Amino acid sequence: MKKLFIAVILVITSTQASLAQFKKSISLEDIWSKYTFAQKQIQNINWMKDGAFYTALDAGKITKYRVSDGTAVEVLFNEIISVENLGKKITIDDYALSADEQKILISTETELIYRRSSKKENYVYDLRTKKLTQLSNGGKQMFATFSPDGTKVAFVRQNNIYLVDLLTMMEKKVTVDGRWNQIINGACDWVYEEEFSFAQAFQWSPDSKKIAFYTFDETKVPEYNMQTWGKLYPTDYRYKYPKAGEANSKVSISVYNLYDGRITPMQIGNEADIYIPRIHWTKNPFLLSIERLNRLQNRLEILHSDINTGVSKVVLVEESSTYIDIEKFGDDLTYLEDGRSFIMSSEKDGFKHLYQYDINGQPIRQITSGNWEVDDFYGIDEKSGILYFTSTEVSSIDRQLFSITLDGKYKKLLSTEKGVNSAQFSGDFKYYILKHSSANSPLKFSLYKAPTGQLIKILEDNLALRQTIETFDVAPKEFMIIKTSENVELNAWMIKPTNFNPQKKYPVLMFLYGGPGSQQVMNQFDSYNFFWYQHLAQKGYIVTCVDNRGTGGRGAAFKKITYLNLGKFEVKDQIEAAKFWGNLPYVDKTRIGIQGWSFGGYMSSNCLLQGADYFKAAIAVAPVTNWRFYDTIYTERFLRTPQENPKGYDENSPVTYAKNLRGNFLLIHGTGDDNVHFQNSVALEDALIRNNKQFQSFYYPNKNHGIYGGNTRLHLYTLMTNFLEKNL
Repeated sequence: MKKLFIAVILVITSTQASLAQFKKSISLEDIWSKYTFAQKQIQNINWMKDGAFYTALDAGKITKYRVSDGTAVEVLFNEIISVENLGKKITIDDYALSADEQKILISTETELIYRRSSKKENYVYDLRTKKLTQLSNGGKQMFATFSPDGTKVAFVRQNNIYLVDLLTMMEKKVTVDGRWNQIINGACDWVYEEEFSFAQAFQWSPDSKKIAFYTFDETKVPEYNMQTWGKLYPTDYRYKYPKAGEANSKVSISVYNLYDGRITPMQIGNEADIYIPRIHWTKNPFLLSIERLNRLQNRLEILHSDINTGVSKVVLVEESSTYIDIEKFGDDLTYLEDGRSFIMSSEKDGFKHLYQYDINGQPIRQITSGNWEVDDFYGIDEKSGILYFTSTEVSSIDRQLFSITLDGKYKKLLSTEKGVNSAQFSGDFKYYILKHSSANSPLKFSLYKAPTGQLIKILEDNLALRQTIETFDVAPKEFMIIKTSENVELNAWMIKPTNFNPQKKYPVLMFLYGGPGSQQVMNQFDSYNFFWYQHLAQKGYIVTCVDNRGTGGRGAAFKKITYLNLGKFEVKDQIEAAKFWGNLPYVDKTRIGIQGWSFGGYMSSNCLLQGADYFKAAIAVAPVTNWRFYDTIYTERFLRTPQENPKGYDENSPVTYAKNLRGNFLLIHGTGDDNVHFQNSVALEDALIRNNKQFQSFYYPNKNHGIYGGNTRLHLYTLMTNFLEKNL
């Protein structure tokens, strides 16, 4: 019997090996040229006002779908219509329906500016008359937006706000003082767009009679100059970029009244060196909510402003001994229809949770609580009193969808699959589309009925991609927890070669990001990097990732321990992780490398330079090498200013440790990086040369922080793969 058992095992093993031989290898061309592993998305979903239908953009068509069964019922617009109306075909980049759903604002010819901003040509399509009309012939527009009553469109052009009356198509210039690199109306300056995560800086009032807008006076902000290469003489691109400790824009908030043309400035205090990270219209069209944040970002105030007089009143103050992460919390502020209260999130009990306050800022209740975090707050169905949100309650590496009543009772788990879930709700909160993936399973979009969580239809499950993946030699991503010498538990994952042999010794490549509040160790699918790691695993590498202290999903104490000392605990934890991997019996501890991008490039550089005994090689892509070179909002949030905290800037700068380089180092940057300036890599190179250290570097002409376009990504990942094969 024992011999028979052994024979069966041998047959099974032999069969598995034979099957593996028929699996295809993953090439870099599969990932970055053929896009074999790209996931299908459901994009540009717009819920219709009655909640019974939604629209989506697909293959040049804006299609109306019935929510009850997910079937298409009508094509609202087809790109062919543009030929009939304009004599030319336009390609739909984006669209929006007016509130009465009788007009569609169609965007085309998109020209990217920075991460969240762009210029577009816009057209208005009238569903009743079937007429397509160009919004403006005065040049491309930014942030074209219907008024709530659908009769007008506001947009920004050349730093000024404009209005178009859709009945007459008459265009009006609302502001007149906009000027490049001096005054911006209705759009964010560079640092607000990047670090407060919004670019459109105007909002219609609920009654369509007023527009609240930002004005940025960036006259005193220092300019950064990027050269663009390609012509006989390079051209200069100069824009305002406030580096840590330097002057910010002076920001003001005003309200424009459409009927008398009056612009009323809102009172935001006498202190000019502040931030206004968000504004919100309350349910009262005469009351504007303004969030005021001090420059150190540890004091947040909610102001209520009378839009007729501009008089403002502070209704709520929140303070922190470290910082308030407004980028994470700012969009949660929600005013209820009754006009008597609002909901906002806070970390004041150590974890991000939801709270209710009356309209005067007096606390009513804490709605959610526990040693877990609310991730995204989707809003409240006020008829039922039910709120919807995703959280880390089940696991810090997962995101699950929950509902809870406004009084903090009857919390219910709505999502059913492990992994990362996010939702998009209809305006009446009767339905939602759930987006789900896990580490080893691609995206799935499903339509559900709220509040029961009843599945109506799977809209897209990427079945073709799942079947494609089955034909390739793919190893699973394995999750684990690493405990450091200080008894700190860190989330981690590992990918082993599919032909893994525990008797062999393997080299390890550690991937990381590691920045404040970020997470790379999450149970979600990654179409691109995941398959690069598979490509490396095919070549005999183990690929790993560890989320160090300072990362998100685990509460304020874990995240904010890095305050005033960016890089200190993060590097310490990554070195501990390298020791952990090196002590595994199947790891060659003399062949551990590390790779990261942006903050991850800062980290990979520091790990090689400060952990020379544990790392043989490192790749840094677009790294920050000295936080003095980075912008005010992000950097000062975690380090304060260089004038206040010089040690925090210098003690963990890779430039400081250039003399320690012993391993193999590859430094990569795009010369057109408007975010992490090329200056960072120049400074590190200069320090390495001064210390007579040999290294490799590669620069991508005119490429921004993402380093993409054409063959760029294929070239980049080929470069990094070749470096690892030669040096690790």
